[in-house]
Amino acid sequence: MKKPVQAMLAAVGALMVAAPALAADVPVLNVGWTIPAEEAKYLMMKRPEMFPDLGKKYAIKWIQFQGTSPMAQALRANVTDCSTMAPVPLALGFIESGLKAYIVAQHVYEKKGNFTVYWAVKKDSPIKSAADLKGKVLGVNTYGSGTYFNLVLWLQKNGIDTKKDVKFVEVGFPPMADAIRSGRVDLGTMNQPFALLSQEKGDLRELASQTEVQTPQVQIFESCSKKYTDAHPEVVKDYVRDLQRAMEIVQTNRKLAVAVSSEVTRAPVALLDKYLLTDKDFARDEDMKPNLDSIQKTWDLYYKAGFLSRPLKIDDFVRKDIIAPIK
Repeated sequence: MKKPVQAMLAAVGALMVAAPALAADVPVLNVGWTIPAEEAKYLMMKRPEMFPDLGKKYAIKWIQFQGTSPMAQALRANVTDCSTMAPVPLALGFIESGLKAYIVAQHVYEKKGNFTVYWAVKKDSPIKSAADLKGKVLGVNTYGSGTYFNLVLWLQKNGIDTKKDVKFVEVGFPPMADAIRSGRVDLGTMNQPFALLSQEKGDLRELASQTEVQTPQVQIFESCSKKYTDAHPEVVKDYVRDLQRAMEIVQTNRKLAVAVSSEVTRAPVALLDKYLLTDKDFARDEDMKPNLDSIQKTWDLYYKAGFLSRPLKIDDFVRKDIIAPIK
């Protein structure tokens, strides 16, 4: 049997996006990415000609992953130099395997007034509050994900013993709504664009959202390995500058953002156009400045709840001269 890191390397090898032939003196940055909510990266990937430094001062080898947890492993194994990351995988990677990385930019976050992940039940369900969930089956996208931990926190906040009163089952985001409709789960975790589709159908009802746990809450950010960044600070600075430029472009040219996202995700333009970069979508800031206070609060909440075995300090994940916005 392959060791975990070896298996992970084999899995990602087929997902690498081939880079064009480059001069030997152009440094190559290995960057992990996933779907959804990474429009800045999608633009750099599909429209590299819009970024003068890309291909001249540095190049990118794009490597796709299925989520932020395997990206934390890849960053620790030096398979990637920079990757999309979420608060929990970065924290667990640091605690469990000594992952050392800097938070350099922010992709999306949740706040009131924008879309936030929520928990839904059937429209005609007798479930009206957390108390009504005792003895019920709850659908989560992945055990150990941020949305899983937030659901646990919300339940505990409302007096539910998450080890005795409820049962969790894994259901991917795409089939989540059908799992609720069929009765496979009594409550499910809803994310875009699947939330939008279920809302249009009108047979599900929101029970609560992650804003009841924490708001604002950072969903995903960009993280680069400490080893690589300290050895190649100018490369990482160039990359962060281009990410900022890409974020500014997609926010000012929504039509382009929708088109590029469709190319990458293969989701229909008509579907993406209904929510992408609107108040029905996650929040984004043009300068990509990470909300470090929010990430610290998430870690504090998770430590207090026992999800993390030790407290963390956000300053250990910051290099002040390499963090958005970089001029």
